[in-house]
Amino acid sequence: MQDKPVALVTGANQGIGFHIAKDLVKHGFTVLVGSRNFERGGAAAKAIGPDAHAVQLDVTDRESISAAAVRIRIEFGRLDVLVNNAAISNTSKQPGQSVEEYSKLNRPSTVSIDEVRTIWETNVFGTLAVYQAMLPLLREAPAGRIVNVSSGAGSLARVADPSFPYRHIFGPGYSASKTAMNAMTLTMAIELESTGIKVNACSPGFIKTNLNAYEGTGSVEEGALEPVRLALLGPDGPTGTFTRWENETIPW
Repeated sequence: MQDKPVALVTGANQGIGFHIAKDLVKHGFTVLVGSRNFERGGAAAKAIGPDAHAVQLDVTDRESISAAAVRIRIEFGRLDVLVNNAAISNTSKQPGQSVEEYSKLNRPSTVSIDEVRTIWETNVFGTLAVYQAMLPLLREAPAGRIVNVSSGAGSLARVADPSFPYRHIFGPGYSASKTAMNAMTLTMAIELESTGIKVNACSPGFIKTNLNAYEGTGSVEEGALEPVRLALLGPDGPTGTFTRWENETIPW
């Protein structure tokens, strides 16, 4: 088993995930770049440097998840940090269509059930499946950390407030999947609260990424800040929180 701590970041071949992986390497980690496409993951790992390694990982494919867990145990011997970053926002948004336009076509009364299922399969069930597969390794770590990259769009307290400016775009797909991911975070934190493993959710902010067709206002470097802060929490750090940079609490 190697001496350096090991972190796995899902969906790390681009966007915020790539910069989370890059920053964790700077903090002394060996980082596993999880990517559905191994070649893209390999290119990302090469761009990060010798302490980054591509791992083929499709969070909707149980065989892929299991194979990744086996490889991590055999090749690296440990896992200290899991960052559940992989996510999709839609399957039907048209080129040039804004988030606002897409949301108007995907209300509870009109949204495709297949689209909702596909989004939740990645954002909710994928997160849970990776957690289950990697937990045995994390339990063996001296200070395991789990970071679930969520979204402020999933805050029920916010969208229940009629004055919240983005309330009208809350829908059954992406937004509600992040609400469910927040719930999963709490279930994990409660399960592990008697251990040294800390589980937290965070919102990277409204960041320019492929997820929102680059309509965001923040940079991917900024989006990586809070996930990395949570990955590096010390023994006195919190568990079961939902925050954004820098440690600003978001209501569930």
